[in-house]
Amino acid sequence: MARIMVVDDSPTDVLNLKNMLSKAGYAVVEATSGQDAIERIRQEKPDCVIMDVVMPGINGFQATRTLSKDPATSHIPVLVSSSKNQETDRVWALRQGARDYIVKPVKETDLIAKIKTALGG
Repeated sequence: MARIMVVDDSPTDVLNLKNMLSKAGYAVVEATSGQDAIERIRQEKPDCVIMDVVMPGINGFQATRTLSKDPATSHIPVLVSSSKNQETDRVWALRQGARDYIVKPVKETDLIAKIKTALGG
């Protein structure tokens, strides 16, 4: 069973993503900030990360860039999740090392399809 880390400072968004992922058979771990996510990802090595953008302290773009430049975590796919639906935001996320970009509110079918692609299946 693949382990997915959900990184979001919104308890509602975390709960929604957790429900979708659990229903699809994934184990879910959580982080509530970019800094917390970086530390926990280095320790726990999840199979994939769903990263919010707007968070206190280190934002999702900064955390994604840090993870993608670290040889210990660069192989872990990060999917950036944001309510911003601008092409520039999607392009910026990909430039930071994200594998894909998901617009909130997240559709369950899109989320699961993007995770399967990121995991190589």
